[in-house]
Amino acid sequence: MSLKIGLLGKKLGMTQVFAEDGESIPVTVIQTGPNVVIGTRTMERDGYSALVLGFDEKPVRLANKAELGATKESGLKPQRFIRELRLAADEVAKFTVGQILGAKDVFEAGIPVDVEGTSKGKGYQGVIKKHHMKGMTRAHGTHEYFRHGGSIGCRLTPQRVHKGKRMAGQMGNEKVTQQNLQLLRILEEDGCILVRGAVPGSANEYVVVTKAATRTKYQRKGMGKEEVRSKNPLKASKKAAAGK
Repeated sequence: MSLKIGLLGKKLGMTQVFAEDGESIPVTVIQTGPNVVIGTRTMERDGYSALVLGFDEKPVRLANKAELGATKESGLKPQRFIRELRLAADEVAKFTVGQILGAKDVFEAGIPVDVEGTSKGKGYQGVIKKHHMKGMTRAHGTHEYFRHGGSIGCRLTPQRVHKGKRMAGQMGNEKVTQQNLQLLRILEEDGCILVRGAVPGSANEYVVVTKAATRTKYQRKGMGKEEVRSKNPLKASKKAAAGK
């Protein structure tokens, strides 16, 4: 489990910004502020350490008992979006209940981040759209089997359908984490951040933005240093044939 600090937010939509060299960069605008610390989890009391964050205040008249109970001890207003972020005990100790967090308190511009959200629901879909299957040939002898899934059984042994068999079913509407996206800019006055590329979910969906679990520095694909070309003519010819 990656113990990385992050913030809760709302995906507002996509736009484009221009870099200093004139490059047009597609970005997703995520509102990440203000986040409020509504509780903590400790090893002594709960058996694990975590930080409980809330985002997007909700009117008291609209809150149910569970939502009121979540913020009862802290004395804060109910929040529409509440999540626990697992952190080390010494990291949790740095925060106090009721503390307001913004993007500048957690992130720096240019770092890689992971964005977790719920993907757009596509409804019940067939195997061609959901799993990119080829389908049957559209010849004269093929009748009503153009987009079918084909055989799913195994005869006598093992007399069942294998787990994980790719079949038609619900597509989308599931938790997805997009990893190693660049946090391009922090708009402190607007309480927003700009993340390079697309993130899961539709506009106005809640997301969780955390520091990247696998990287500490952002690097775009294909933008690294060129490999040292081999002096071996056989290897060089293979790379040339592959277009590298």
